[in-house]
Amino acid sequence: MKMKTKTCHPCAKINLGLNIVSRRADGYHLLESVFYPIPLCDTLTVSEGDGAAGTCTLHLSGMELEGNPEDNLVVKAYRLLAADFPLPHVEIDLHKAIPSQAGLGGGSSDAAAMLNVINELFAMGLDADTLRGYAVRLGADCAFFIDSVAAYATGIGEVLTPMEQDVALQGKYIVLVKPPVAVSTREAYSHITPRQPRHHCVDTVCQPVTTWRGRLTNDFEDSVFPAFPEIAAIKERLYDLGAVFALMSGSGSSVFGIFDEEPQMKDDAFEGCKVFKGKL
Repeated sequence: MKMKTKTCHPCAKINLGLNIVSRRADGYHLLESVFYPIPLCDTLTVSEGDGAAGTCTLHLSGMELEGNPEDNLVVKAYRLLAADFPLPHVEIDLHKAIPSQAGLGGGSSDAAAMLNVINELFAMGLDADTLRGYAVRLGADCAFFIDSVAAYATGIGEVLTPMEQDVALQGKYIVLVKPPVAVSTREAYSHITPRQPRHHCVDTVCQPVTTWRGRLTNDFEDSVFPAFPEIAAIKERLYDLGAVFALMSGSGSSVFGIFDEEPQMKDDAFEGCKVFKGKL
């Protein structure tokens, strides 16, 4: 009998603005942001295997990941579904191209893709709302990647309002720069003082990109830039290269620039950094 297999390409996301508006009694922070998918992707292949039912094996390639593979979110996503449904053994091949600890949601995207793939591969019939319910149990921003369409995110990042047609980035170019430093999300949040934003990102992103600078902000920059001046320097360098808008994504450490025209850059424009260029 032919074994089932499916390949997909989980994408990264950037934060078009990120405001921390309050802190809940349980310690979680409430935010507002616009999550926007970008064409920087991992590759996930899931194949039905011969092992024991309800088990999986993960094979990693590409960028090196820290930690135990058993703790990888794609494994946790499989186990979450296997706890509720009878599933066969699967072999998982995950090729990493999205940098970790970069504010790009790569691990969350992989997890959501795993939920989607298992659902389709074994004809489970779970609808998008049900899959998002599983996804949020894996991480606050995982639910976004079930559909991976631009969305206004509130709550802890799990309350999503699609706004794909409202963000005028189609046809623009992006340069994403990840320096060789890691920003601890926990540490970044420890320096945040929640506040109501002067400008709500959901309103700003509906305006022309040329109006975003100074209005669309990331609260984490206030503490991350002094601690990691090299990240701040990348943002200024992107503006020097002609970006119409630049911002750190998430709690860092990657920074993106939006360009009207394809940027002409030397290969060593960001020496020592991982650089991704693409069209939105």
